[in-house]
Amino acid sequence: MSIEDSMGRPLRDLRISITDRCNFRCTYCMPREKFGADHTFLAKQEILSYEEMTTVVESLLPLGLKKVRITGGEPLLRKDLSVFVTMLRALDSELDIALTTNGVLLAKHAQTLFDAGLNRVTVSIDAVNLEMFQSITDSKNTPEEVFIGIEKAQHCGLGVKVNCVVKGGVNEQEIIPLIQACSKRNIAVRFIEFMDVGTTNNWNLESVVTGEEMRQRITNYFGNLNKNPAQHPSDVARMWSLEDGTEIGFIESVSNPFCGNCSRARLSAHGSIYTCLFSESGVDIRSILRFGASSEEVAKLIQEIWTKRKDRYSEIRGEANTQRKPVEMSFIGG
Repeated sequence: MSIEDSMGRPLRDLRISITDRCNFRCTYCMPREKFGADHTFLAKQEILSYEEMTTVVESLLPLGLKKVRITGGEPLLRKDLSVFVTMLRALDSELDIALTTNGVLLAKHAQTLFDAGLNRVTVSIDAVNLEMFQSITDSKNTPEEVFIGIEKAQHCGLGVKVNCVVKGGVNEQEIIPLIQACSKRNIAVRFIEFMDVGTTNNWNLESVVTGEEMRQRITNYFGNLNKNPAQHPSDVARMWSLEDGTEIGFIESVSNPFCGNCSRARLSAHGSIYTCLFSESGVDIRSILRFGASSEEVAKLIQEIWTKRKDRYSEIRGEANTQRKPVEMSFIGG
């Protein structure tokens, strides 16, 4: 059995934010002026337990769920993440389990996570230049730490991809060096248009470097860039290849929206279901979980939420109310 929303889109993917905390203060996600020392993060009792999150996943498997992506905040900050992965793997040996991370702590945890049943990781890195990296992340960490984590993950047997958010006037000059760094490690890199997620990242259309502009920059340097066939309609990245086989993807939510094929739901760390990355609010399911709801009861509630879904914000961005206050990306994952 599978369920569809009001536009015929199935629920195939669930992104689970397991923490709202992060060890970076990236300017487009958790800028320090908004997430400083006085910021109040979720208390421990407010956050879903691994058992509660596992119940949600269990409830969705009969409804067609195929993929789970663990996000944050920075998910590697949460203790015993491998225990959660083990719990998910026990539900279904075929479930695709992935992790999105900034990579700084990946070297320490990669082997344990692979042994627990994690399939792959996506590492976010927006610059290979040290000064630029530290400026964007507002941290003392280094790109080298991230690449050490990437290489450790590869050595363990995890699939690895790299994501880079490109912001005009900030890091578009990092596109070529990042491709070179990923190519020599045989890793696909995906470039993401700067998006208007949340209200704290000072987004404006002038800061968006479109996928087409990125491709022009790449072809000017490397030569031919060939479009790859789509693997699945719901894939957010449109993949291309250089002549040497290096894979480069583009996630073009602003200039080339993909709402029509979106099959993703999001579960926040505090237990709300969001049906769109650009949602202003979610639906609480923590309450019924803590009242002892069975996976069947959770499935019924989520089915009601999903079948009413009409989200297609990226396709109507220009028509949308400018007074919207969408939830922050750090709260529900990217």
